[in-house]
Amino acid sequence: MAEITAGMVKDLRERTGAGMMDCKKALNENAGDMEAAVDWLRTKGLAAAAKKAGRTAAEGLIGVTVAGTRGALVEVNSETDFVAKNEVFQDFVRTVTTIAAELGSDVEALLAAGYPESDGSVHDQLTHNIAKIGEHQTLRRAAIVEVEQGVVTSYVHNAAASGLGKIGVLVGLESTAAADVLEPLGKQIAMHIAAANPLAIDETGLDQATVERERAIAREKAATSGKPAEIIEKMIEGGVRKYAQENSLLTQVFVIDGKSKVGDVVAAAAKAAGTPITVKSFVRLQLGEGIEKEEKDFAAEVAAAAGA
Repeated sequence: MAEITAGMVKDLRERTGAGMMDCKKALNENAGDMEAAVDWLRTKGLAAAAKKAGRTAAEGLIGVTVAGTRGALVEVNSETDFVAKNEVFQDFVRTVTTIAAELGSDVEALLAAGYPESDGSVHDQLTHNIAKIGEHQTLRRAAIVEVEQGVVTSYVHNAAASGLGKIGVLVGLESTAAADVLEPLGKQIAMHIAAANPLAIDETGLDQATVERERAIAREKAATSGKPAEIIEKMIEGGVRKYAQENSLLTQVFVIDGKSKVGDVVAAAAKAAGTPITVKSFVRLQLGEGIEKEEKDFAAEVAAAAGA
């Protein structure tokens, strides 16, 4: 068998854009024959997928599933919104979300997991889909919500199909109350979270670095007021308190009725049920959040294509 050198792997990677391990495997499978290795990567869809990897993928779908007291959210991105309507893409998102409900939120573990009714992994299926659909796609992230006793409820906003949409929310309610009490409450809270986007359940869960940044902003604003130092300190603390209340789930105004605090709604439901109800955890994933989308000048592209 021909010796596969690092230089050969590097050359093949530069020619195809495929991953290092894929290039090494291609060369091993083809006894070091460079042209055969290129063809091997192309037949596997790896070269085509790699060439698309530089494109921004900020569209796609959020997948949501709940099984008993455990739920999963998964974000799979694509380049355009058209792919979100593709049945192959939708089936992939549903399948990976189901796998995540069993395995957890580690993306690398999900990519390495076996894909149902195939001989390959989730990563292999994703690569196949990229070649088939013709767009770059990525399994970006996953999240799990679980309770020991109670319910996990879900909500999908801008649904493209059952369990698939642009925003996905999971809420875990810990309680011995009956499911017919907890389910509608959890659903309403999930809808609230989709709309209000709280950062934590209560102020103790807020990122302290963010809180301190808000404190610094409040201090800078108060410093220009010309008021006495003791008043300025009260203004600063008031500003920080307002930030915490507006970004903590339990102190936000419930979007369903527009007047109650979410914490009061939960407390009222617990009193009516005769047993404590606790919002143990929640997760909200919004499609493409945090991804810097490309701003395309389509007029310039058309002019360039026309040779102008």
